[in-house]
Amino acid sequence: MSSAAEDVKPPMTGDHLARRITVAEVLVQFGEAIVGENGIRYHAHACGAPMADGKWQGWIEFVPVDGGQPVRSARETTQPNRTDAEYWATGLTAVYLQGALKRALSPLVVRRAGAAVPIFDEPASGVHRTVDSSPVVAQDAVLDPFAVYEKEGEPLLRGRLAALAPWHLANIIAKYELSEEPPDTLTRLPAASLIERIVSGVRSQTRTSHARP
Repeated sequence: MSSAAEDVKPPMTGDHLARRITVAEVLVQFGEAIVGENGIRYHAHACGAPMADGKWQGWIEFVPVDGGQPVRSARETTQPNRTDAEYWATGLTAVYLQGALKRALSPLVVRRAGAAVPIFDEPASGVHRTVDSSPVVAQDAVLDPFAVYEKEGEPLLRGRLAALAPWHLANIIAKYELSEEPPDTLTRLPAASLIERIVSGVRSQTRTSHARP
């Protein structure tokens, strides 16, 4: 028979409560399979979960069509609430999913797949570091800011940028040379500052190109 002391459980800490309360959800399931560079076909679904501050984070999970180990992307977006996270998920394109799969496959993070439920409770870490611990900015960009500015205008460009994670914004700035600041500086800036650099750079370069005879 156990003693009274053995029956007393330690009090639950805030971290324990957060882990119990946080429940990930599948926000959108995508019907068309995505083929990775490894030749494997994946089913993709966008997932989300609340964070400690009440905001929602979103990531993408890929489950092999013919069975095997699933992979997940790093955090792809941070939204004020679940509604905005779901809105972000519904706007993802096949090109975006292809890029997310490429990022998810390196490095590979695995867990046993489940059916129509999130496999992970949170996204993988989105920052990869070199030996000297300086942040590395990837070379791919998920959005062409000049094309969006020309076709949809500045307000919609700002809206599209607001749905992206800061490291996506830093990638856009680096690829389209919208700032002379080094990558390690860009990765430390908040999303609002990165968006202003993108919009200002696109606006300036577009006006300059239109002014040429």
